[in-house]
Amino acid sequence: MTASTSSAENTLKSKEVSTMIKQGFISDQTLSFSSPSRNPTRPPPPPPPPPSTTTATTSRAYYYSPLSSPSKTVLNSPPPAPSTNSTQLTRTHMSDSTQSTRTDSTRSTLFEMMSEEHLRESRTQEENLLKSRTRVEKILAEFNANASCCCGFSFGCGGYCYSGLGSGDVRLTVVGRDGNRVSMDVHKRVLSEKSRFFAEKLRRERGVSHTVEISECDDVEVYVETVVLMYCHDLKRRLMGEDVNKVLGLLKVSAAIMFDVGVVSCLEYLEAVPWSEVEEEKIIFHLSQLQLHDSVTEVLQRVSCVPSTSTIADDIFLKLFTSVLQAKDDKARREMKTVISRLLKEEASDRENMLDVSKDHLYSLCHRCLSSLILCLSEASSVNESRQDRGVLMGEIAREADNLQWIVDILIEKKMGDEFVKLWADQKDLAVLHSKIPTMYSHEISRITAQLCIAIGRGNILVPKGTRYSLLCTWLDALYEDFGWMRRACRSFDKKLVEDGLSQTILTLPLLQQQTILLNWFDRFLNKGDDCPNIQRAFEIWWRRAFIRQYSAEQDNSHLQITVCDYQN
Repeated sequence: MTASTSSAENTLKSKEVSTMIKQGFISDQTLSFSSPSRNPTRPPPPPPPPPSTTTATTSRAYYYSPLSSPSKTVLNSPPPAPSTNSTQLTRTHMSDSTQSTRTDSTRSTLFEMMSEEHLRESRTQEENLLKSRTRVEKILAEFNANASCCCGFSFGCGGYCYSGLGSGDVRLTVVGRDGNRVSMDVHKRVLSEKSRFFAEKLRRERGVSHTVEISECDDVEVYVETVVLMYCHDLKRRLMGEDVNKVLGLLKVSAAIMFDVGVVSCLEYLEAVPWSEVEEEKIIFHLSQLQLHDSVTEVLQRVSCVPSTSTIADDIFLKLFTSVLQAKDDKARREMKTVISRLLKEEASDRENMLDVSKDHLYSLCHRCLSSLILCLSEASSVNESRQDRGVLMGEIAREADNLQWIVDILIEKKMGDEFVKLWADQKDLAVLHSKIPTMYSHEISRITAQLCIAIGRGNILVPKGTRYSLLCTWLDALYEDFGWMRRACRSFDKKLVEDGLSQTILTLPLLQQQTILLNWFDRFLNKGDDCPNIQRAFEIWWRRAFIRQYSAEQDNSHLQITVCDYQN
């Protein structure tokens, strides 16, 4: 009875201890799998018992390698069979052991990832170093071969012909930042005659050997290539077919060691070859850093202009815009509009070098388009429908309206569209002529009104409320009539955008003007449906302003008391 009670108490205590281990109050040392670096003072595990052929051992040991997967374990012996009295304790221990194994698995996996990343970086550095050395060896081997057979290139200096870089009186060592180290036997006379830097450093008597080391080089390969260029008679031919980035590196080294012939040859190469846009930026940057002054003028002429282009920019812009507006090929006209618009947006994003189009020139183009549009509408309204050239005339109307849309879009982008809103609001004669033209031809004109409403609704155009109301009074009926055709015929037409812009424009007006416009829209929408813009949101806001959240401009000051006090000085 006593043994049974003691066994029950031990089981209960074991459950409590296991529960406390789960909750983190007690750490179980038998379940810890920390790496040796984290627990340097941990005593070594006891040695396993001697093997026995008759009795199975009762211990289990887990061994993890930092570079192996934690899921792979080595078991010294099978686990003991659980006794009947400790079944619950064994399950709890197995649960805790599983949780601890997962934690250790996470730690081990992180350690493996860091180790593998370090190994990858080391391998990459070794591979790059090996590739660099291979390229250097190839450069020197090709040079020695060409020098020895005297074919392909002509090598010489002051009447002497050297057989490559094999023997010389100067030991030149180039050490890179990556640890790459190359030593060459070169000739003092060549270095001194070609480079003012070496001429200054190698001022000694003849027959004396020199040892020169250049440390902390960005690119050892480029330094070796520059030394090889000193032995070349025809540098221009040597540089043919080279990459722009490589020639920039050669230029940088040549300038650093004052290898003037090399500098001139690299600049001549850069002046002659085409550049990509990325290469152009690199060339401009490097030439500005090297400060070669007058030597780079020829190279940079393709990106600079004297006198400055800004002085004649207005004339160039006016000529380009005029050519686009008068273009006869519709496809080419659309493409050039897209190109110029994109270039103007790129220029606007560069605030430091911004070159604005003249506002006067843009508005002169607007007046020209308006005059042409009025002329075409006047002629079209009086033309008999049976005339064969009527279709051509209607095409001219659509074309002039499209041209005007393009100019207005540029004005809005340049934040110059406020004056055009008033100009467009004053075109009452044009609005009358518009009503006499079939909607299938005239709907392009109403897109200009939609443009202005979108810009006003976004806050991109700021005009007085009188101008906003005049704009809607002149052109809103035409917009209602053309909306269905605009929605069906124009692929680039955004119905939601136009409705939002119109709603916002209406809601900027005084409340009574909102009421007039929205009640008129209410009747039209009920009769035309989708062929009328849906500005229900503006109607709801007006309703709440007028009947729910009424605001009185006159404040009640009946309870306001004013006290006047006199103070003696």
